[in-house]
Amino acid sequence: MDQEKVTISYLMEKKRMGKKITMVTAYDYPSARLLDEAGIDVLLVGDSVGMVVLGYDSTIPVTMDEMIHHCKAVSRGTKRAFIIGDMPFLSYQVSIEKAIENAGRFIKKGGCDAVKLEGGSEVAHIVKAITDMGIPVCGHIGLTPQRATMLSGYRVQGKDIETAKALIRSAKDLEKAGAFMIVMECIPDLLAKIITEEVQVPTVGIGAGPYCDGQVLVYHDILGLFERFVPKFVKQYINLSSQIKEAVSKFKEEVESGDFPKDEHSFHMDPEEAKKLIED
Repeated sequence: MDQEKVTISYLMEKKRMGKKITMVTAYDYPSARLLDEAGIDVLLVGDSVGMVVLGYDSTIPVTMDEMIHHCKAVSRGTKRAFIIGDMPFLSYQVSIEKAIENAGRFIKKGGCDAVKLEGGSEVAHIVKAITDMGIPVCGHIGLTPQRATMLSGYRVQGKDIETAKALIRSAKDLEKAGAFMIVMECIPDLLAKIITEEVQVPTVGIGAGPYCDGQVLVYHDILGLFERFVPKFVKQYINLSSQIKEAVSKFKEEVESGDFPKDEHSFHMDPEEAKKLIED
């Protein structure tokens, strides 16, 4: 199924064939290039950039300009992967017109293939308005970080029958509104399985168990680069933080001791020419 450029029909075909979709966040050119070359299907330029790269305490302060800046960098580093730009807080909630305008910026200026926005049934009308304008939309239900305060923190959602039914309804409403994919965050595994079987569009889980059509993780979590906290659903495949600290400490040590740079790291000038410079 490999191809030059990942498309929505390609992702739909993966669901139909039971082949898992891979998605990883990317915030800059070098990470996008590495992920693209590794064959990841979808790169999500998430508003998690606020916490992971920009040092904010949450995703709330992230602006449209910041998101477009990072989307541009990711698009420059990507050839094959499908790029989704994450619409930040208040970029789509104020009005339908503003939502369409901001979604268009992700496509026209950011170089994205689609946008993602958080929420279920309550934002289905916004999803429809954006998709009606020809802009693909990925939904996001379950734990929605932009609404973490209303959800009483970063907690698993859909643990009781009432909220589980609401999430199923939300997934169906998003699909009906035109969403081509749905991210499900921090919901019970069997609920994610039910939703995945109930909708025709692909589902991608993060903390939603193994039954989704695909999985997404944050780039920095996979590599052990984000140390403020490690969610239960994260698997660190390597811990680069310790290796980076070790390398940088070695650099500091060699600079201070005079061991770096050595002769092979320097550009040379003819001693006679240097002498002339001093004499002049």
